[in-house]
Amino acid sequence: MRHANAIWCGLALLLGLGWAASAPAVVPAATTVVAAPPPVVVMSVDGAIGPATADHLHRALAQAAKARAQLAVLQLDTPGGLDVAMRSIIKDMLASPVPVAVFVAPNGARAASAGTYLLYASHIAAMAPASNLGAATPVAIGMPGLPGGDNPPASAAASGGARGTDDTLSAKRIADAAAYLRSLAQLRARNADWAERAVRESVSLAAPDALKLGVIDLIAQDVPDLLRQLDGREVRLADRSVRLATQGAALITIEADWRSRLLAVIADPSLALILMMIGIYGLLFEFSNPGFVLPGVVGAISLVLALFALQMLPINYAGLALILLGVGFFVAEAFVPSYGTLGLGGIVAFASGAVLLIDSDLPGFGVSPALIAVLTAGSAAFIIAVAGMAAKARRRPLVHGAATLLGAAGELVEFSAGEGWAVVQGEHWKVHGSGALQAGDRVQVTGAHGALLDVGPEPGAVIGAERRVRRQGAASS
Repeated sequence: MRHANAIWCGLALLLGLGWAASAPAVVPAATTVVAAPPPVVVMSVDGAIGPATADHLHRALAQAAKARAQLAVLQLDTPGGLDVAMRSIIKDMLASPVPVAVFVAPNGARAASAGTYLLYASHIAAMAPASNLGAATPVAIGMPGLPGGDNPPASAAASGGARGTDDTLSAKRIADAAAYLRSLAQLRARNADWAERAVRESVSLAAPDALKLGVIDLIAQDVPDLLRQLDGREVRLADRSVRLATQGAALITIEADWRSRLLAVIADPSLALILMMIGIYGLLFEFSNPGFVLPGVVGAISLVLALFALQMLPINYAGLALILLGVGFFVAEAFVPSYGTLGLGGIVAFASGAVLLIDSDLPGFGVSPALIAVLTAGSAAFIIAVAGMAAKARRRPLVHGAATLLGAAGELVEFSAGEGWAVVQGEHWKVHGSGALQAGDRVQVTGAHGALLDVGPEPGAVIGAERRVRRQGAASS
């Protein structure tokens, strides 16, 4: 009986071990790790769009791609800008591997003119509630009197002569801008008809109307609200689609660095004009009074900076030529007795050139009339004063050198075969004269050739053999 119980216990133990081996293993649950969403890059543009803006946004988008950002937000408030800079920014946006959201903010901001093109080119277009966009007609540059909002073909058909030519150029410019904005609208599936009206008729829209007409994608109060609404949205890039996960994403703000800020300061038309005048003043002063060095160094640096700024701006070369002509008239007035005619011509030429220098009527790219008046008056006073001092210095008689000895008396120390040495005003000079002269004769300087003086007998002086005869007669008596 005892053996039977032991057998049954062994069988039960074997069955228990077999069941445990066949049962599925219980593995502890693994901890789920949620990866942080890629960051969002935020950039800002506040003011006119120019070369410095294009440079800043180009490098900011490159940094966004390098940081593997999921979205780049461009917070925009601009009255417009240069066509070249705008198209450069749009090319960078279209080629960017990171989707770009243009957000017209804060409240009261606008995306006028060039800003409208940037909004249409963006992957996501958003606006703050109290913002507006539109008025995208290209401004006629270098051709005053062109009607930006008129219907150019009708105008051109009804006009002739120079006005007809101007209207034809305006029509070509507007047609090109309208086609460009329409192509961007079709690319982003936005309202293309209104885009063309914004160019041809200079119409504008408030944010609610823009959303209603399909010009923008959404309205947001601020950047956090924008990211909250964009969370989960699918965005189509050139080669793929991406789904945004902006909720809780880290924000990386890219501010303009020293290079962009320097470009923005230098590219200001008023400062460029001031730098150009400082450069001209400095070099003119250095050339008129060699040896000061500092005016020449400052003038050269200022002129180079001014030329660098002007090559980034839409300048009118006729205006630049008039400025230089005006400066030339100012300088000529100090040397030529024109009774103010050249000075008056210089003032007119300089003022006209300063007005025409910047070939654009865009906001933020003009030169203040008050600045032009100050620079004109200052240029006339400064250049006439400097050139006048130089002219007086040239007319001042010499106070040193051989040329100052003309007519001076002296005495020959050595003389033979027409050449020798003489003491003139206490200094020894090499002299040349007639063969009748001898050492000890009193002479007068009649000419100078570098360090060689021409001499002749001093009026009333007894020279040569006659002087010896007189001495011998005086000794015998």
